Amino acid sequence: MAGGAQRVYKARIKSTQSLKKIFRARELIAASRIGKARAAAAAAAPYAQAITRAVSAVASHTDVDHPLTQEEGGNRAAVLVVSSDAGMAGSYPMAIVREAEKLIGQLTAEGKEVVLYVAGRRAIAYYTFRGREIAKSWSYGSEKPTPEAAHDIAETLLEVFLAEEPDGGVSELHVVSTLFVNMVTQRARVVRMLPLEVVEGVTEAEEHEALPLYDFEPSPEAVLDELLPRYIEQRIYAMLLDAAASELAARQRAMHTATDNAEDLIRTYTRLANQARQADITQEISEIVSGADALAS
Repeated sequence: MAGGAQRVYKARIKSTQSLKKIFRARELIAASRIGKARAAAAAAAPYAQAITRAVSAVASHTDVDHPLTQEEGGNRAAVLVVSSDAGMAGSYPMAIVREAEKLIGQLTAEGKEVVLYVAGRRAIAYYTFRGREIAKSWSYGSEKPTPEAAHDIAETLLEVFLAEEPDGGVSELHVVSTLFVNMVTQRARVVRMLPLEVVEGVTEAEEHEALPLYDFEPSPEAVLDELLPRYIEQRIYAMLLDAAASELAARQRAMHTATDNAEDLIRTYTRLANQARQADITQEISEIVSGADALAS
């Protein structure tokens, strides 16, 4: 019995050591990539601030009625869920899904029909497994999103927002993604992107500072027609970059914890294997002594 226990524990030690190597490798890969992801997110910030100021100046200080800024009061709402393509990131994918489900519940309670858009294979798998209808999905390389992916997503969402509801259009667009705060904290968040709320994140001082820098030619309407789609595309790209940094930070932390847990398991199994070996030796000695006593008697 003891010999069999030794074999079981040795097999478990070997398999846990293999898992530990995988966890450690994934942790190192995430650590090597997160610097570039954070740098990409930071590099996109100046352009984001500039275009936000420009759109704020046009929309807030002119009497322009634009389809992207009007509250139409329809009953169809689009929800874009930005998740990860890969797993092994702890609770990161499920935190986004929980926030999305909370938002969907709120919109449904308000009498709105929710149209679901999903970016990232983890969320796609979640909704597909549960039989939920997805209007469109993207596997966009979540660890390193590209401007092309953001353009494709933004183009699809703008098209459905500008369409009439009888033709499949929606009256509002919400995005569920992750805000990178620091290496320890990443928060799932909901942003209502359309109808446009351009004053978000722009202070009054920044708006007044920006106003003298802009002269709208040929007209504010034409400027909005050109700026707003770019603004939406940039916002989505910034969210994808933020989500990439969040995913890598969550994966590094999760893999570090998994590596520590694997080491604890190896120590536990090693101790149990040694105990089983000692029990085996004790049993063999007892059998030898018993045999010697029997011969002597």
